[in-house]
Amino acid sequence: MLKNQRLILIAVVVAVLLATFSLASAQTVEYRSLLSGTVVNVVSVGDTVKEGTVLVEVSRIGATVAVARATAEGVVKEVLVKTGDTIAKDTVVVRVENSRK
Repeated sequence: MLKNQRLILIAVVVAVLLATFSLASAQTVEYRSLLSGTVVNVVSVGDTVKEGTVLVEVSRIGATVAVARATAEGVVKEVLVKTGDTIAKDTVVVRVENSRK
């Protein structure tokens, strides 16, 4: 009987460790606009991005400028702006779930 209890305890500990590892391996990151302007291009929910991928571009004084870029590989989970929106500097524009490898 004691042996079965030990095995159950070990199984529970392993399950908790695996769940903790799974949660720790992904992190949602908010990306903010570096400049103000009118949004002309934005990624879509579900897009896979890698470090350097442009997430949002704005029109500013007649030029198109990237105002948010991914800093790591991940999947776009939420887009908080749309084409045509006027945004201020430091506005949260996109949330990406980063994957750690």
